[in-house]
Amino acid sequence: MANLLVDERDAKFVLYEQLNMEELCESDAFSEFSREMFDMVMEAAQKLAEKEISPTNVEGDAVGVKLENGKVTVPPSFHSAYQHYCEGGWASLPISQEHGGQGFPSVLYIAAMELFVSANQALMMYPGLTIGSARLIEIYGSEEQQRMYMDKMYTGEWCGTMCLTEPQAGSDVGALRTKAVKRPDGTYSISGGKIFISAGDHDLTENIIHLVLARLEGAPAGTKGISIFIVPKFRYDEAGNLVDNDVTTMAVEKKMGIHGSSTCALNFGEKDNCIGYLLGGENQGMKIMFNMMNEARLSVGVQGLAQASTAYMHALKYAKERFQGPEISTMKDPKAPKVPIIQHPDVRRMLMWMKSVTEGIRALLYYAAYCEDRVHIAKTPEESAKFQGFLDILIPICKAWGSDMGFRVTELAIQVHGGYGFCREYPVEQFMRDCKISSIYEGTNGIQALDLVGRKLGYKQGLLFKNIVTETGALLKSAKKNYRLKDTVEPFETARKHLIEVTRYFGLKSITEDFMTPILYATPYLELFGDVAVGFMLLWQAVIADRRLEELYSDAKADTPAKRAELLKSNRSAAFYRGKVASAEFFANTILSLAPGKAKAIMSGERSAIDLPEESFALV
Repeated sequence: MANLLVDERDAKFVLYEQLNMEELCESDAFSEFSREMFDMVMEAAQKLAEKEISPTNVEGDAVGVKLENGKVTVPPSFHSAYQHYCEGGWASLPISQEHGGQGFPSVLYIAAMELFVSANQALMMYPGLTIGSARLIEIYGSEEQQRMYMDKMYTGEWCGTMCLTEPQAGSDVGALRTKAVKRPDGTYSISGGKIFISAGDHDLTENIIHLVLARLEGAPAGTKGISIFIVPKFRYDEAGNLVDNDVTTMAVEKKMGIHGSSTCALNFGEKDNCIGYLLGGENQGMKIMFNMMNEARLSVGVQGLAQASTAYMHALKYAKERFQGPEISTMKDPKAPKVPIIQHPDVRRMLMWMKSVTEGIRALLYYAAYCEDRVHIAKTPEESAKFQGFLDILIPICKAWGSDMGFRVTELAIQVHGGYGFCREYPVEQFMRDCKISSIYEGTNGIQALDLVGRKLGYKQGLLFKNIVTETGALLKSAKKNYRLKDTVEPFETARKHLIEVTRYFGLKSITEDFMTPILYATPYLELFGDVAVGFMLLWQAVIADRRLEELYSDAKADTPAKRAELLKSNRSAAFYRGKVASAEFFANTILSLAPGKAKAIMSGERSAIDLPEESFALV
């Protein structure tokens, strides 16, 4: 086993065999890159993740962050790992060379981030949030703002945050109370408080650049009246020195997981001396913020993937090494030898579930990033719109399905470990604790479901969904040509049919008095959509893998079941491709087979959750 973070072979399969990433190099944007360069990047990323970042994970969880005398400190080992990350230029890997980055494809960046996040999610939140904030300054900032803030953020010299949430305004951003008052010199006085600010304060860098949502005096109510401001922890004075900008850390949250990530409550302007700088135009805050949402939500999906990945790798290793009980056929023989638990059927079932789901999430997230690359290199507006549409409709799936199922993989990893998995002697319990937040922040998964149902399905009269239907139909047509996959294809086709049926049902309900039904069942619908989307990623992989496997059988003259079984034991490539086909088969028969029942439940018309009086839930 190469490492316990990411299945390197599977990552390369997605990049090179499924997505044909090398074709990106045919475009002007990526013409200077090659397969060899991509491999070098991934090898360097794996080395950094294993040697520098992963060793900090346990300490980060045990020590956590500390707030003393108004200053926040991170676990000591984080400093060296962060420096190695910055020195390697990883913070600017996908940033255009025009803005000081390396200009690599987004899909390669996501693959590298999977390695880094699987090594230490808490640590990677510091640079991860920074790149999103810096990109907003790149898009909307003035030349002066870019030189003053963006350049240092892209190198990792400074970190960045996004400050949205307030005690009374969590998901309801429009209810925020933070104020901005324009000053004679064109800057703004910022006053108010924000909570749940990831990486809100720390000692990794000398400065932190906060992007703060606030309301100008006289601005419209709700989200229409929100502006966004650059508010540095330290600002430059007239002499060019960094001075305190009246940003105070009030608390560091004590959390279930990601203990090494400083989740802070911040006050702005306690001394009436907090200066902010308008980013973009007045009352454009929400529009600007949404520019980073696709990236931010994809990154959160990567957190679910990364924790699932390392949890699966650890569970697989443990299952191969842990001897417990005899082989099932000799269980009544007290003298029968003990076997590794991977030989027990129920353990193998759990491992197959983890394998297929993890590989499916990886394929979906890499594909989303690949779509982003295709948007940038598109030769026509139509091609750009096509891939942007795929990205837009898949983002809520990437974030919600990726984080929900990633969490379930970590849960099963604990189950595979048994009682040891519940103890800190093994790392899988931390994986589960760290993973849970991914379904909550950057818009809860319920909000992702509302985004999918309320915005994405109806966009341009259902164009985004229609394009998904077309693409999956083409894949089904191709897969059906392979007689070896005939039985495997049927559950995919059935699940797709039910997803289309439920989508039409939602469309009809949305124009009737029963418009609450699509809202009530938005989350189950997203789960069904995710099942189908991930399932088709695995079917796509199975078509490729089956062809490769047959070529290996032919080359080895393995024309009998016995010869093929022997080849699978001796040839790692053959074993890998057989595993890819098995992932699709297992997913189809254990997850996609539930689609008819899920569709029936959604379209049942059951309204108890809405109609039941609050008093009837429980006497609380």
